[in-house]
Amino acid sequence: MTLPSTPPVHEHGPGTPLVLLHAFPFSARMWAAQLDRLSGPAGETARVFTPDQRGFGSAPLGDDEPSLDLVADDVARLLDGAGVERAVVGGLSMGGYVAMAFARRHPDRLCGLLLADTKAAADTEQARTNRERIARAVLARDSVRLLAEEKTAESLLGPAAGPELLAEVRGMVAEAAPRAVAWAQRAMAARGDSLEVLAGLEVPAAVIVGEADTVTPLADARMMAEAMADAELTVIPAVGHLSSLEAPETFDAAVRALLRRVRD
Repeated sequence: MTLPSTPPVHEHGPGTPLVLLHAFPFSARMWAAQLDRLSGPAGETARVFTPDQRGFGSAPLGDDEPSLDLVADDVARLLDGAGVERAVVGGLSMGGYVAMAFARRHPDRLCGLLLADTKAAADTEQARTNRERIARAVLARDSVRLLAEEKTAESLLGPAAGPELLAEVRGMVAEAAPRAVAWAQRAMAARGDSLEVLAGLEVPAAVIVGEADTVTPLADARMMAEAMADAELTVIPAVGHLSSLEAPETFDAAVRALLRRVRD
């Protein structure tokens, strides 16, 4: 196993440590707005970490077999490097899968959990087959064009998303490296069910979902919220899968509410 000594990370602000894990196939760039806004104002500050996950952004992929457990362990090493014992850990979509893997592998290091537009259930056989199809195709072509065609910006956003956001999402998809895309697809396909993990947590949690999310819909969000002892569910009207990009003010308000509950 070959790991970088410290995962690449963007960090800003003082206060409660908050790790935000990006969606597939993006990088930490998707959290640029949150990096600034969630580190203030005074009295509601967080020490925000937005790491690039393996193979995305500036993070090396390495040569390990695909596993989200490894990415969760990367987060633990990030916290070690920052001198942080416990943190609020959260993610959107694939980032949520990693956050749940972190909750399973490092529960003593959690002081709060944020799950946005994600699901606790494992993939169906059909979904796993489709992930492998995409992984093979992007590697064979050495291109993410297929991914850009199938995972369109329109399918990830709500009906009211404007042209500027659509263009931004298309650009972020195009930045992904084929090997990272294939690795992540296979890692997501291999993950297990996390509902039992969520049921065993005793920390404050927040579940956020776009009302128009067709990738991980409201039913999945409700299932996660109901599984946890201390979870609040926020449904953002008319918003799709990338809720933090499409409705950042509402998303950030839900995160701040979680941070207040953690501090209390």
